[in-house]
Amino acid sequence: MYSRFPEVGCLKECQIIPAGNSLLGRIGHRVVSTPVFTRRGHLWGGGKYAWDISSFGFLWSNCKMSVVLVLGSGGREHALATALASSPSLASVLAAPGNAGTHSTPRVTNIAINVKDHQSVVATCRERGVSVVVVGPEDPLADGLADSLNDAGIKVFGPSKGAAQIESSKAWAKDFMQRHSVPTARYRTFTSPADAKEFIKSESWCGYVVKASGLAAGKGVVVTTSVAEALEAVDTVSNSFGVAGDTLVVEELLQGEEVSVLCFTDGTSISVMPPAQDHKRLKEGDQGPNTGGMGAYCPCPLVTQQQLETVRETVLQRTVDGLREEGIPFVGVLYAGLMMTSSGPKVLEFNCRFGDPETQVILPLLRSDLYEVVMGCVERRLGNVDVKFDAEMSSVAVCLVSGGYPGSYPKGKVITGVEDVTKDDASVRVYHAGTKLDSDALVTSGGRVLAVTVTDRSLAAAAAKATGVAGKIHFDGVFYRKDIAAKAITRNAVSQGGVTYKDSGVDIEAGDALVAAIKDVAAATSRSGVVGGLGSFGGLFDVKAAGYKDPLLVSGTDGVGTKLKVAQAAGIHGTVGQDLVAMCVNDVLVHGAEPLFYLDYFATGKLEVGVAASVVKGVAEGCSLAGCALIGGETAEMPGLYSPGEYDLAGFTVGAVEKENLLPRISAIADGDVLIGLASSGLHSNGFSLVRRIVEAANLSYSDPAPFCPSNTLGSELLKPTRIYPKMLLAALRSGLVKAAAHITGGGLTENLPRVLPEHLGASLRARRWTVQPVFQWLAAHGVSPSEMARTFNCGLGMVLVVAPTDLDAVMKLLPEGQVVGALRPHTQGSSRVVLEGLEDVLREGASSLVAKCPSLTAPRRKVAVLISGSGTNLQALLDHTRSGLSSAQIVLVISNVAGVKGLQRAQDAGVATTVIPHKNYKSRLDFDAALTKALEEADIELICLAGFMRILTGEFVRRWRGRLLNIHPSLLPAFKGMHAQRQALEAGVTLTGCTVHFVSEEVDCGAVVTQEAVPVLVGDTEDELVERIKTAEHKAFPRAMEMVARGKVRLGEDGKCIRT
Repeated sequence: MYSRFPEVGCLKECQIIPAGNSLLGRIGHRVVSTPVFTRRGHLWGGGKYAWDISSFGFLWSNCKMSVVLVLGSGGREHALATALASSPSLASVLAAPGNAGTHSTPRVTNIAINVKDHQSVVATCRERGVSVVVVGPEDPLADGLADSLNDAGIKVFGPSKGAAQIESSKAWAKDFMQRHSVPTARYRTFTSPADAKEFIKSESWCGYVVKASGLAAGKGVVVTTSVAEALEAVDTVSNSFGVAGDTLVVEELLQGEEVSVLCFTDGTSISVMPPAQDHKRLKEGDQGPNTGGMGAYCPCPLVTQQQLETVRETVLQRTVDGLREEGIPFVGVLYAGLMMTSSGPKVLEFNCRFGDPETQVILPLLRSDLYEVVMGCVERRLGNVDVKFDAEMSSVAVCLVSGGYPGSYPKGKVITGVEDVTKDDASVRVYHAGTKLDSDALVTSGGRVLAVTVTDRSLAAAAAKATGVAGKIHFDGVFYRKDIAAKAITRNAVSQGGVTYKDSGVDIEAGDALVAAIKDVAAATSRSGVVGGLGSFGGLFDVKAAGYKDPLLVSGTDGVGTKLKVAQAAGIHGTVGQDLVAMCVNDVLVHGAEPLFYLDYFATGKLEVGVAASVVKGVAEGCSLAGCALIGGETAEMPGLYSPGEYDLAGFTVGAVEKENLLPRISAIADGDVLIGLASSGLHSNGFSLVRRIVEAANLSYSDPAPFCPSNTLGSELLKPTRIYPKMLLAALRSGLVKAAAHITGGGLTENLPRVLPEHLGASLRARRWTVQPVFQWLAAHGVSPSEMARTFNCGLGMVLVVAPTDLDAVMKLLPEGQVVGALRPHTQGSSRVVLEGLEDVLREGASSLVAKCPSLTAPRRKVAVLISGSGTNLQALLDHTRSGLSSAQIVLVISNVAGVKGLQRAQDAGVATTVIPHKNYKSRLDFDAALTKALEEADIELICLAGFMRILTGEFVRRWRGRLLNIHPSLLPAFKGMHAQRQALEAGVTLTGCTVHFVSEEVDCGAVVTQEAVPVLVGDTEDELVERIKTAEHKAFPRAMEMVARGKVRLGEDGKCIRT
């Protein structure tokens, strides 16, 4: 039997009606007439079912099947058709007209339909047995196609013409939102351009958005920031979009992040999809003209779960309820374009269908059957459908567009590379939009041509991969953005970054405890009359000659910290001397003291005269800027104490202040006092242990252009000298109007301001009132959280003064560079002494622009598995190394061949997946290794570390993972291979041994060496003592080797030797 409806599947239940030379099968609500061909008294059926005349039994081989018609030709429709075609309930999907992508999608057939001829669409649906129509674009819905289909008894996923007004008439939609209290911007509608202009002139909004009320292909919106621009926009919109611009909507410009939240709805119930964010502007950094969308990502972390619930209740559900109450129930997808303002989410616009390109990132995360969801909507039973999305994955789409888009562009350009990028990689999808087939060639036929969509557990990895894949697809004039999802990536880094100063080896809390522990001991050494040191080899200073009558002497000492390591690595030595002076004189200045004289200390292992002279000249320059005399110093040459090229600095200054001018005046400080800030020059000299770690993690050299200031090298930017404030500040301090001053040094804003305040007061600072330099935003982009930033760095303020409000004007006249940055407020026990308003926003905004300039931020981390058999001490070292997120490696799996070992618990405590594969369960080593490989491949492992894994691996396994398999051995290979290497070293009488990390080869302990760590053999060492010291070395070497391989600094060459870059 041959069916006239090859796309129609078979039903388990049907009614057979004899009809002449045909049989009528009543399938659902349709009657299918099928010619009968007999042989030997039986009816033979082709395809999926057969008839038996003798019993009129209808023998079905498949379950109930259906056909869906998808209307549209873009990337959205390709994504819809692809998702629907995966449903086991469907025989096929029809796409009208579809594109080259739908043409090549399994179970999808392109057909031609005149969508504007509703009766023709109805007839096609009946002829082809369509069970439901899914409408992609908005125009057919606004034209009432859903009404025509519903009138004909054909199910349609899409709203009626009345409900589609939510998109087709912006004026109607705004009035609707006002009627139903849906949050949106203030607005007015006009049919007269002159009236619109008069209204704009009479309002004082911060900006104006002028919209064509009707459908304008997404282009009828002009955003303006001034009255003049808004007046010009009225003319543009009213004259450019035909009848769509006959009615104008003028609304208030909202500030915030723009996001898209969509929901399925059956007219009563809703099911909200994960929030997405598209990128409308053509170029990186949201520059250039508006487009239909250059890419998108989902889910969008800019929307919190609480905000999403607010959107569900006050926007989506309220709108669906309102439409139903007005007699126009909405069935399909309701799309809310939102601005996440400081006062909550507000609707910018509604769409009555899926968005493009949002569909291309939302549907890949849908784990439910899209067809079942669609049917749940059209049959008004969505509440009974379990709609699930993958909460562990992220999806990023990068759109490839034609040259000239969104203006005029050529067509017919040959496209290559599409098939290659999707081959053997299920995480990559390419959705077609403006494509067609010309003979056998794939060519462009539109502005937006393709969308490359990638799913991954990491948003940053998905974005990096999608961008990389887009670069492998070619056609003349191709263009795509390289910063899709950058805002979300930096938001995650700034808001959730786990990088702390403590991770860098500097424990602020421990430092505070030390200060508290030694305070009394230091005070006990004081005595009356201390005016100088012993002997006569010190510098002398006559305070009266400096003009002081009844002074107090104020002393300060400091160093430059690990900023010296940057200077030494960059070969820039002329600025650290100024840093040394600044750190001391700024400290005495906050007591109101004028720095009088200075002494420096320079220590090195081998004195290099040129370097030392450069440093000391910097000290002299700093003294000149501070107005103090360099009256002495010490140069210490100590071979063996410092490595070649290293030196250290310390400084000491003494200042004087008349007793009545001593600061701080604690008792005078009051609630409401104003805080005046003086700008820093940058990082100054604190937090460089953390800075250096980020430079290393970003694989940067100090001679590279600074990502945050490409015109200068990274070294010169980081080494900008600490600002010296005495000459600028002394007049104000001596005026008697300043109550206190705080030098923002080690401990940042949150640690230093409280040092000059009474216990009952705290400080409130507003970060937008001063300039937070790009270097801090660069650190934020690499994961330094706002709280860590504030307690480690100065964040752009080098000095903060406390002044009474009544004295503010007088002080500002003495400090032209000063800025009011905040005020004092009451402090309650347990709350923060310093509150920084807006710092996170300032850091995030600056960090967003740096993502494209910092490849390390979006480079995917290498997935690592660690194989163990025991306690896992080396595993712990590897876990600790990757914990902060700065590593290029990510441990995602730990496998043990022994159950219950401590190493498994270590992994579980770190949130790493574990599995046990007992070797005793397998008949051979080959079978066991095959099980290992299966588990490793399922986890997409890229690098394997053997950390106490007590099994000999087969040659097949070693070859399979060649160049991706690391082992550590407790000797300096090639010495002492095999078992008991420490015992061999002791027996051989060597004075130096250690450990080696090497690539695994088929010959035991013979693979190429990645790195080694030496350990001395001490006189009288036992085997156990040597084992423990080598273990400590292993905990350094193994993480270092893993990092080198993960970053690509070391790889295994074809000749079996390491290639180092």
